[in-house]
Amino acid sequence: MDIARRIKPAHLDLVLKIAETQQLQLAAQAVAISQPAASRILAEIETNIGSPLFVRHPKGMVMSQAGEVFVRHARVILAEVRTLEDELRHIQSGDLGEVRVGSVTGPAVGVLMPAVQAVQQDSPDLEISVDVAPSRVLIRDLEEGRYDFVLGRIPPGHDSRLFRVHPARTEVVALLVHDTHPLASRQDVEVSELTGYPWVMQERGMPIRESVEAAFHTAGVAIPPRVLNSSSLLVALAQVARVQAIVPQSNEVKELLVHSDIGANLTALQLRRSIVVPPYFVLRDGSRKLSRAAERLLQEVLARI
Repeated sequence: MDIARRIKPAHLDLVLKIAETQQLQLAAQAVAISQPAASRILAEIETNIGSPLFVRHPKGMVMSQAGEVFVRHARVILAEVRTLEDELRHIQSGDLGEVRVGSVTGPAVGVLMPAVQAVQQDSPDLEISVDVAPSRVLIRDLEEGRYDFVLGRIPPGHDSRLFRVHPARTEVVALLVHDTHPLASRQDVEVSELTGYPWVMQERGMPIRESVEAAFHTAGVAIPPRVLNSSSLLVALAQVARVQAIVPQSNEVKELLVHSDIGANLTALQLRRSIVVPPYFVLRDGSRKLSRAAERLLQEVLARI
């Protein structure tokens, strides 16, 4: 077996496309080669490693156990090659480079954006891309090399040993309402008083929603029957203004929205008992080395946790 000398990055890219599309023809088109050429390359790889990467079925090609291992390492190798290309290109052009990060909503507002602003103040030419998404999406894209690091939670079924995990913190849930809401000026609001109002919550299974529902269960109170499922903050704000809805958000988002500079006319209910979400973490691929620019942003993030 002599994989290092025989397999090129283009071959790795082809295997990733086959895993993604489950069709040799579609994968060949994606990497701009003919199907016979793609078939020959795949056969050479499988011969070289002594094991099939895919099991052929009438409806497509499914990864074998060896294929799963190969694809996992191929993603890491290609991500490193792209990082190398980016750093060399930015050195040649005089730029500082690019950093790609993702985060769940609360840390994006309370931790990541202040860190980004601090880095950009010193290095305005540094290109930083920030995505906000659920943890399951962030972890998938981190595994595929699309992010340098993410702020999120490891979903069930993922092997935490694949990541470098930096401890972060728990999130406190704030229940946002319009200033004119009947409970807006109350102190020590009980969960039992909240069931009669409309709510806008993230879909089932999301951490904030699970924590809110757990608060109702703990209090022995039925979950509110009128719930609009949406992760869109714009949808939530529209409902808050029009139908006296209650919107659970992280405390960091609350601090942003109730600030007078925003002018959203929102306030947070003063609950007798706090609602807390399980902790999020700062996660990076354990097998990848960060660029200098990404490492710099990471240290700014960790300094704020």
